[in-house]
Amino acid sequence: MVQRASATLEQTQAKESSIKEARRPPVGKDSSFMRSLCMGYIEEDMLLPFPAMSADERETLKGVVASLGDLLGPKEKDFAAWDKAAEMPRSYIEELKSFGLFGLIIPEAHGGLGFGSAAYSRTLQEVAKHDASTAVTVGAHSSIGMRGLLLFGTEEQRARYLPKLATGEMIAAFCLTEPGSGSDAASIRTTAHRDGDDWILDGNKLWITNGGIADFFTVFAKTENAEQRGHMTAFIVTRDMPGVSAGPHEDKMGLRASSTTTVHFEKVRVPDGNRLGEVGKGFKVAMKILNSGRTGLGGGAVGAMKHLISLAAKQGNERVQFGKPIREFGLIKQKVGQMVVDCYAAEATVHMVAALADQGYEDYAVEAAISKVFASEALWRCADEALQTAGGNGYMTEFPYERIVRDARINRIFEGTNEILRLFIALTAMDDVGRSLKELSKSLQGVFEDPIKGFGVLSEYALRRAQLATGIRKSVFTKLDLRLKSHAAIFEEATKDLAIAVDRVLRKHGRNIIGKQFASKRLADAMIDLFVLACTLSRVNSSLLAVGEEKARQELQILEVLSDQVRRRVRQNFELVDRNEDESLKALADHAFALEKYGWDTI
Repeated sequence: MVQRASATLEQTQAKESSIKEARRPPVGKDSSFMRSLCMGYIEEDMLLPFPAMSADERETLKGVVASLGDLLGPKEKDFAAWDKAAEMPRSYIEELKSFGLFGLIIPEAHGGLGFGSAAYSRTLQEVAKHDASTAVTVGAHSSIGMRGLLLFGTEEQRARYLPKLATGEMIAAFCLTEPGSGSDAASIRTTAHRDGDDWILDGNKLWITNGGIADFFTVFAKTENAEQRGHMTAFIVTRDMPGVSAGPHEDKMGLRASSTTTVHFEKVRVPDGNRLGEVGKGFKVAMKILNSGRTGLGGGAVGAMKHLISLAAKQGNERVQFGKPIREFGLIKQKVGQMVVDCYAAEATVHMVAALADQGYEDYAVEAAISKVFASEALWRCADEALQTAGGNGYMTEFPYERIVRDARINRIFEGTNEILRLFIALTAMDDVGRSLKELSKSLQGVFEDPIKGFGVLSEYALRRAQLATGIRKSVFTKLDLRLKSHAAIFEEATKDLAIAVDRVLRKHGRNIIGKQFASKRLADAMIDLFVLACTLSRVNSSLLAVGEEKARQELQILEVLSDQVRRRVRQNFELVDRNEDESLKALADHAFALEKYGWDTI
């Protein structure tokens, strides 16, 4: 009976289909789950089983987590005070250095802890439970500040800088954003021109995390033809180079204790030996750094959500209204229950992306962007609802809620705004479909002049599309526990609908899809939901197999809620691709832009 219950979908679905799926490329380290999904393929081997840390890694992390609790736990009042003062004491930064928090991802050979992406993300999660300013100080150093050195540095560069970065003797910062260049990173104005064996760097960078305390800067500047858009190069710049200076501490809404400043470069002479990567390839360097570091931000978001759930649960137990604890009211249960669903799904997604990186997958940029968007927005909802659960107390500065809300808001903006990342998710994930359509168009030339010969050149994509459209064959999970069949079916049906929707949108707009942001956003929202659901399916499946149905009951309830919510949202997004109010909204926006105000009044 037990063996029967734990059967996989493979046994049943093998009987259900007699038509083989079109030939699909093998899953390699250059595969992308979401790019394949847009083609209608579910690459389950990339996500199943849910990745588990090794026993040694878990033991190390348990020790780190316990030690972090000892270090950060007693400082709760300090964090609130430092937030108000908008300053993190130098003595505290020295404590972080002594603990080793600046060497988390640096190889042991260079004095670091050598953590992979999953262990690093889990550590940042623990830090963020206590204080977001601390998490962003540590995260900006490792996630983006010195990651370019790990990814693109030469052996000589690594030997020169990594030991100092590991101890915190040098703290790192990432210098890309400029006063006139935010999301449009390719439009930077900082320049570097060649002067013998050196480069002369001139320009200004804005909103640089760790700008006031860093000694190591990863700086991006235009090279070669300064007027050529996007032609930039990455450099290692250190504070001791003449011409490097930082502006005053920025007075921010949140993360107030962390250092954020402008950084200025005036005729800074940078040796060519400090160049990161190839000349002119800096944009790719920047994107690789940001993609590789997103699990740090995601881990921080998950940690903050766990803290908020604890606060809301205690509030539900202790606060009494109308003669009973507020935990007994349905609308409070709804808030806390949704927090739990979002946190579990975000943790599954962030951990999955980290594992893809650790396993050597090369093309996980879309999945990493999804993890950032989902985790940052889930945290924002969670912070808002936790404050609401606390009522008036949540609005008072003596309680932690309002500070957490302020700290959480930036996550949807930095390391790529969620709006830009949605366009990136949609356009990048659809790229293979676009290429296939182009190839299909070429393959159909002359088909009708010689139909017999033409049938032989129909592309694999044409066959695949026909299968999806007719419902003869759809990609399915074969390795999930049979008890998850209904949830798998939701994902499988949505995958088919996604492939058809992507095909329809690209055929309709062609290369003009770049400017169709409403359609791209809806496809991206569907992709985000589906990847998050796939990661959650994988996590619940592993738990179900490990502990059994009774002990996994709450996790199954999480999956039930999430899969139903995803089904409704995805269906609505696909419906709105063709039938929507987009033109009216754009017209109203144009009206407001023209007036530069709201155009109506009641008097």
